[in-house]
Amino acid sequence: MERIIRNESFRGERPLFGLRGTRLENVRRLEGESGVKCCFGLEADGCEFIGKYPLWHVDGSVITGCRFRSTARSAVWYSRDMVMRDTIIDAPKLFREMENLRLTNVVINDADETFWNIKGLTAEDIELHGGRYPFMYCTDVRIEGLTSDSLYIFQYCRDVEIHNARIKTKDALWECDNVTVYDSELDGEYLGWHSRNVRLVRCRISGEQPLCYMNGVTIEDCTFDAACDRAFEDSFNIDARICGSITNIKNPASGRIVADRIGSATIDGNILPPASCEIGERKCGVTT
Repeated sequence: MERIIRNESFRGERPLFGLRGTRLENVRRLEGESGVKCCFGLEADGCEFIGKYPLWHVDGSVITGCRFRSTARSAVWYSRDMVMRDTIIDAPKLFREMENLRLTNVVINDADETFWNIKGLTAEDIELHGGRYPFMYCTDVRIEGLTSDSLYIFQYCRDVEIHNARIKTKDALWECDNVTVYDSELDGEYLGWHSRNVRLVRCRISGEQPLCYMNGVTIEDCTFDAACDRAFEDSFNIDARICGSITNIKNPASGRIVADRIGSATIDGNILPPASCEIGERKCGVTT
């Protein structure tokens, strides 16, 4: 670092504009609008961001042990190559229009409209609370350890891999392409609608009408709770191996569905062609 700014406070508009190769240490109050803007090679450790839009157009940054207060809305936009660790965020609408974002141990207490149009997102041990529509239009996403109660999570995303997540939501994974989820709890109505090439492995699935209107859905050794009725409606190219029982399957268009026990299957005149999906009971883990 060429310059260190330590134990200071700043206010007003753009007090730290255009910094290059600078480290901020214990900058306790960054008030005002656009506190740090158009910077390159920035480090911030133990800092408190209060004003709106504090980190815009900041490339090549490392943010550790910081706090974004509720007034620091829309805090990180139009930035590339950011690493953030051990940070608490109380403000909504963070992380938009970005490339190559890496997060570790980050808690977001107002996840409203957070993570929009991120290209290249890697995250480990993150929490999202409240709000709607996090992870809109994201591509190339890898997450290990996610806890979220935000609504309408992961919509219009591509190339997503998630491990060890606990997600309680509604309308998750809509209009997505190429998604794989491992060893996770997915609790919410209308999971996966209108998506393509979705693979769920050893997941626990809860909520009404999961996995409908899809093309290419693979279920490997997942469990479904009793509320999962009308599953797979109008879905094509299904390959589902379900452990335990599933309450109801409705009008799957093509593929194969097997479970330990199938409560009922609704096949009526509304089924879409080719109407060729195989449905049967088979003990979990037994292959044919």
